[in-house]
Amino acid sequence: MASVEKMPMLQIGHEKLSEELRALKIERPLIVDAIEEARAHGDLSENAEYHAAKERQGQVEATISDLEDKLSRAQVIDPKTLSGDKIVFGATVTLLDEDDKPVKYQLVGQAEADAKKGMISYNSPLGRALIGKTVDEEVELTVPSGDKYYLVEKIEFI
Repeated sequence: MASVEKMPMLQIGHEKLSEELRALKIERPLIVDAIEEARAHGDLSENAEYHAAKERQGQVEATISDLEDKLSRAQVIDPKTLSGDKIVFGATVTLLDEDDKPVKYQLVGQAEADAKKGMISYNSPLGRALIGKTVDEEVELTVPSGDKYYLVEKIEFI
């Protein structure tokens, strides 16, 4: 029997997905109403409103299915309950770049990743390179813009 792969995520990511799912479930009956109204206008072959509503219905149903799958596999992790000297999911890491400028990232799930906010997916190239590293260890990775080098300065679980 195949095992279901758990999706690690922070509580904030779980709440964001749950809220998105709630909003789509509220929209669902409105789309059905729009389809019924458009159907009442007659000839469906040239009915743009009908086709747009049916297309939106397909998008919403696919997104609902995807969100329900992610939430059913969610493994909510609270970084404050973690400890240790190695970088793991949920850790907040301060790195020194090649110019000794500090950069700070938290390793999060794919659903909550936002590089502008310093939240990178554990599955991203940098995230994968960081997993298992310790303080004072060097991290090297190749990205489209070239090779990047970092030094792990601090690991926190906040």
